[in-house]
Amino acid sequence: MVRYPAVAGQFYPGNSEELKLYLESFCRNNIPKVDAKAIIVPHAGYIYCGKVAGETYSKVEIPSLNIIMGPNHTGLGKPVSVYPSGIWITPLGEIPINEHITSKLLNNSPFEADTAAHIYEHSLEVQLPFLQYCSGYREDLSIVPITYKYISYSDCIKAGEVLAKVLEEDNGLIVISTDFSHYISQSEAEKYDSLAIDAILSLNPEELYKRVFTYNISMCGVIPATIGLITSKLLGANNAELVMYRTSGDITGDYSQVVGYAGIIIY
Repeated sequence: MVRYPAVAGQFYPGNSEELKLYLESFCRNNIPKVDAKAIIVPHAGYIYCGKVAGETYSKVEIPSLNIIMGPNHTGLGKPVSVYPSGIWITPLGEIPINEHITSKLLNNSPFEADTAAHIYEHSLEVQLPFLQYCSGYREDLSIVPITYKYISYSDCIKAGEVLAKVLEEDNGLIVISTDFSHYISQSEAEKYDSLAIDAILSLNPEELYKRVFTYNISMCGVIPATIGLITSKLLGANNAELVMYRTSGDITGDYSQVVGYAGIIIY
């Protein structure tokens, strides 16, 4: 199966040379890198969130295996949807699905094989050029794309345990794709996003899950973030760092209705 770009030319440049120029402006070379368990990065248009994503990717080692997890914005497909096989294409080239990992995941609930959820979904696609560029276009780069609808916290625990067991034998990076508050004032976004970010920095997945739903924080990727925290802790993560927090208002100058973006490293 081949998954062609759905949002190239919209969320990011569809031309490879222009895309490389964007990535060069967002990412930094020759800075210290950590061996991370997971990162949290935004998925808006690159002009809004590219600097947050680029700074975060620049600070971590990009391994061969990358588990990319994001929210399901379209409502299509299964609740926990794994793209099982084939390749994904970006303007920078092809990336194969790591079928060794997907086959292990698909033997366990709540993971299900499904391509429908991924046809138009942008939250995973926009991460791929960053992975390609910041890995130095490594030839063995592979991905495991997973989208999530709403699931209970108990199912988040189950998914995190399965994923951790699979990754015990195969070292990989968990890329958690999420934006934070949507279309509220700058002051409100800073207030509510700090509640979610503080729970993440404390490595407390249950508190993150509770706070997002208690305070009605419009963090679209709370489910993959919760699962990513659970998995990372089971794999030995004991620290987290906020790389950058910005909002769309920092780009547009309109602070009346903003979207929040955070870059976080879990290691």
